[in-house]
Amino acid sequence: MSLDSKKHLLSSLLLLLVFFIKPEIVSAQLLGTGKSTTEETAKIPEDSLGRRSPQGTVNGFIKAIGDQNYLRASQYFVLSKRSYRKTAERIRIAKTFQQLLDQGGNLSPSSIISNKEIGRTDDDLATGLDHVGTITTGKSVIELYVENQSDDSQPALWLFSAETVESILSADITGEKTFLDRVLPTVLKERKLGNVPIGHWTVVVIMTVLSYLLSRLLVFLIGLLVQKVWKKAATEQGNAIIEALTLPLHMYLTVILFVAFTQRMGISIIVRQRFSIIIITVSILAFLILLWRMTDFVSMFARSRMSRKGRISAISAILFLSRTTKVAIVVIGVIALLGIIGVDVTAGLAALGIGGIALALGAQKTIENFVGSVSLIADQPLRVGDYCRVDDIKGTVESIGMRSTTLRTAARSIVTIPNGQLSASKIENYAHRDRFIFNPIFNFRMETSPDQMRYLLVELRSLLFAHPAVLNVTPIVRFTGITADALKVEVTAYIEAINFETSQEVQEDLLLRMMDIIEQSGTSLAYPSQTLYMARDTSSSIEKSEVVSETVKKWKENNELQLPKFDPKRVEELKDSLKYPGDGSYKPEEN
Repeated sequence: MSLDSKKHLLSSLLLLLVFFIKPEIVSAQLLGTGKSTTEETAKIPEDSLGRRSPQGTVNGFIKAIGDQNYLRASQYFVLSKRSYRKTAERIRIAKTFQQLLDQGGNLSPSSIISNKEIGRTDDDLATGLDHVGTITTGKSVIELYVENQSDDSQPALWLFSAETVESILSADITGEKTFLDRVLPTVLKERKLGNVPIGHWTVVVIMTVLSYLLSRLLVFLIGLLVQKVWKKAATEQGNAIIEALTLPLHMYLTVILFVAFTQRMGISIIVRQRFSIIIITVSILAFLILLWRMTDFVSMFARSRMSRKGRISAISAILFLSRTTKVAIVVIGVIALLGIIGVDVTAGLAALGIGGIALALGAQKTIENFVGSVSLIADQPLRVGDYCRVDDIKGTVESIGMRSTTLRTAARSIVTIPNGQLSASKIENYAHRDRFIFNPIFNFRMETSPDQMRYLLVELRSLLFAHPAVLNVTPIVRFTGITADALKVEVTAYIEAINFETSQEVQEDLLLRMMDIIEQSGTSLAYPSQTLYMARDTSSSIEKSEVVSETVKKWKENNELQLPKFDPKRVEELKDSLKYPGDGSYKPEEN
């Protein structure tokens, strides 16, 4: 069996493990315990009042006062004094606590309060002490804490701390009435639904509608202000940003206004605590919608920019990343919402981890190629239409996809290279050269005289200085050595051209002109190897050699021998003095 077949088989088995075995058992086996979470939990005796965690204590207390069972509600307090242990006193403490919460109290939403036996460990409080809310009475603020009353050897027992109870009893509530107690008619206060006055439910509905309408008005006014202050608000991008922010801002303002109204009007803490889950849910949905819309905006902006630049291959990657981001937003949102409504997502996260391992094994090459395509798009070592070399393959890039890149070779064949392999390969891109090197090496005959060599060096440099397609960087023409069969001259210069084909045209012209110079010098190129002549050798042109010698002699007499360096004045005289293309060559008409 091949390695790929083994990987696919293993990934399939892992997927079966995820879907057909209970996630909690799988996570337990991965942790090496060999026991399920249910079996571990069964060892801890349950508390009939649900006081094993801060969340259980707060929820149990709210349920007790909702049922008007104040004696049971008092069992969620630390009653350290003997006087507090009397039934009437315990009931009074519970009713006082409820009254303070109704008047100006605020408990943390149930989903935020820790549901662990050890409580929160990421705050600044001591272990076994959690902050769960506040009560504002006049100018004083009462902090509400729950405290674990058990030691490490006993199951946790969370109660409202003794300091919290003392602060509640010391608060002055004489004669204080909430806004609803003052304005609601008696019939709406006496008749109850779910142990809460009907008037409170009615006000909650009214406040919901009022908060919604008022938030719409505020969003409209903010929009007008932004359009007047922000100059780019009328542009396409500005409108897209405003549209992306409008709905999430509307939802956030509605939640903020609703919470502010209901708390200050004295809505029952029972109603507000039940609505806290809805409030947190709406807030998370608003944040998820904001992320979703910003993803659409960024994707639209990036695709538009890539289209303007002609980078069509990048658009598919942007779409893929946008869809992947949206899937991640949905997954994170579902996990967050499940956590809010009380579903334990730990086992589900473990299953997702196993599924991720299976996916990584089964789609290893696909992920590798996708990451490679993202690297190619980000780094842009090559683009569509570029002529390049990848390892030993030369060709023109025809397309860059999400999985592979195709090259068209000189033989007109198509070579497909996976992007994962391409991103790890050595890429030489010829399309982005700012200049083309011109580096011929000439081997002249051994019979070449020193004056002929001087003539060649001067005239070859003069040609390079004079040619308009050669960059003004000082060209190098050097007599570099004497070999066994030739005199070696090396030329180095740079051709300025828009593409490779044009550079080849310039190179051709330079070589032809250099051949003319060599022919005028009276010498010639040497054979690349030793040759045994069986006939009389044709000697070099004596006439031309004498002319060259006379020319070099005049240069020396007039101090005009441009060796080893050229006179800058002479360089300026020579620059662009040649016609290119030369006389008789085809010249395309200029538009």
